[in-house]
Amino acid sequence: MLTFEHDGAERFPLAAARILPHIEAIASRLEPDQAGIRLHGIDPLPALLAPGGAIGDVAVGAIGPAARPVRAILFDKTATANWSLGWHQDRTIVVCERRDVDGYGPWTVKAGLLHVAPPFDLLAGMVTLRVHLDPVSADNAPLLIAPGSHRAGRVAEEDIDAAVTRCGIATCLAERGDIWLYATPILHASEAAAKPERRRVLQVDYAAEDLPGGLEWLGI
Repeated sequence: MLTFEHDGAERFPLAAARILPHIEAIASRLEPDQAGIRLHGIDPLPALLAPGGAIGDVAVGAIGPAARPVRAILFDKTATANWSLGWHQDRTIVVCERRDVDGYGPWTVKAGLLHVAPPFDLLAGMVTLRVHLDPVSADNAPLLIAPGSHRAGRVAEEDIDAAVTRCGIATCLAERGDIWLYATPILHASEAAAKPERRRVLQVDYAAEDLPGGLEWLGI
């Protein structure tokens, strides 16, 4: 299991500030007012997220030099797209094609991309980075996490509320250019903004392990 200074999450102030114009240029080409846009095959995003860059090196520091981006989602919350997201764990990965491998399933398709739920140990070795293109105050729908919940294994839906009560809640405020890193399976949520302003976040999953049985990461 990974450990972090803040029991499952850590903030890297202004770590991505210099490359935000490049990310904003990508975001400007995408359709707005959607809860989340899964990104794949968009230049120059793979180069921006690779190890050796400001974002990729944060992941390398957590899971080692083999870290690579395996999924990216852009969230663009506004006054007209002001959703909430209940407490949950991220439980799926994106792969190139379906292969029947023990422990992998069920399978789903989201935004045309093939997703599968892997064994929990794989998720436990991954990290998720949130790159903030806008400031996030307490009124602008910050990410909420349940510290330490990544160590609880796969939490059944009916047990999530009790796990959050047991672990408590931490609020991930951010400035423009900050990166928040958290253990991918940590319980997290987001409320609708009380005073909605634009809140763009590029969320990227990183993994360092190869997949078994002929499965392959789709990547970015």
